[in-house]
Amino acid sequence: MALPGVRDHRNAVLGGRRARAMMRAIRRRPDSHLNGHPSGPRNDSPRTAVVDWAFYRDGKRQEDVSSYTEAVRRARDGGGFVWIGLFEPTGDQLAGIAEEFDLHALAVEDAVTAHQRPKLERYGDSLFAVFKTVRYCPHEEFTASSEVVETGELMAFVGPEFVVTVRHGDHSELGRVRRQLQDNPDHLRHGPSAVLHAVADRVVDDYLTVVDRLQDDIDELEISIFSARGARNVERVYQLKREVLELKRAVAPLAGPLRQLAERPVRLVAPEIREYFRDVEDHLARVREQVSAFDELLTSILQAGLAQLTVAENEDMRKISAWVAILAVPTMIAGIYGMNFKFMPETHWRYGYFMVMALIVGICFGLHRYFKRNGWL
Repeated sequence: MALPGVRDHRNAVLGGRRARAMMRAIRRRPDSHLNGHPSGPRNDSPRTAVVDWAFYRDGKRQEDVSSYTEAVRRARDGGGFVWIGLFEPTGDQLAGIAEEFDLHALAVEDAVTAHQRPKLERYGDSLFAVFKTVRYCPHEEFTASSEVVETGELMAFVGPEFVVTVRHGDHSELGRVRRQLQDNPDHLRHGPSAVLHAVADRVVDDYLTVVDRLQDDIDELEISIFSARGARNVERVYQLKREVLELKRAVAPLAGPLRQLAERPVRLVAPEIREYFRDVEDHLARVREQVSAFDELLTSILQAGLAQLTVAENEDMRKISAWVAILAVPTMIAGIYGMNFKFMPETHWRYGYFMVMALIVGICFGLHRYFKRNGWL
């Protein structure tokens, strides 16, 4: 890593060229104003991945910044920081920003390819955090093919004078987070670490929303599984359990990074912000407990459903066996008299037919009463 003096000299020489290269790589959307908010989270233009960016000083967004180059220069002068928001950038679109802020190549690769576990890594003078975002998918009726939990990813590069957020998935939009921070300048005055906390807080709040909705689904499923035909809902239990496991993979690995941010002094994280991270960690602990409880409860419901299905199958087999035994009586008697021997008993008696029919009916009735009394029918 270069010494501070050498690095400042390098930035002074190359800053203009880098800024121009980066601006060519991340040209702003034509429907977004420099100091306004984007029209939506989608990135319809293939030329850019930038959703919004701004320069902040003393907790306030500076409306007098006329260009991105000026914002970077003023941030490097020690008077604030730049926050850039990207949506599913390509490697080329992120290359200019990576060069400008000296982002590590491994972290940049993770931000582009996504599919990462929640983590917190330090690369030189910057932090790289990965969060799994989740969204509850509403559905009128839960079926075996329903998608209940949709996941995405949100990455954050945090440095002394910049924050770069990269999101994958339409449900992790940060416009509301940016507006809430701008309405709270006292909190935003703590710098880039305040943005990191706001992002983590938004992600964990979404976890809480999802687990509350899942609780309703599990309660409804638990009632239906013990209904008269509840054994037919075993596939739904398995589907919901799979969705809960997907949520668990998003929530559980985040405990370590949040604990590190809340309990250990971390460079680039203001001491005052650590208290806020402790609150986020408490919320995450609640989510983890609920998700673990959901997993155990669904396992119990699944086992109960399978046991109920086995009992139902046994009852069906007993009913079938009972009726087979009853029908075997007329089949046997008819088979005996169907052998057409000349000297069969009572074949020439006038009331022989009626006697045989009465015998069949009597035996079948007796067997039916016997099976009914023993719960087979």
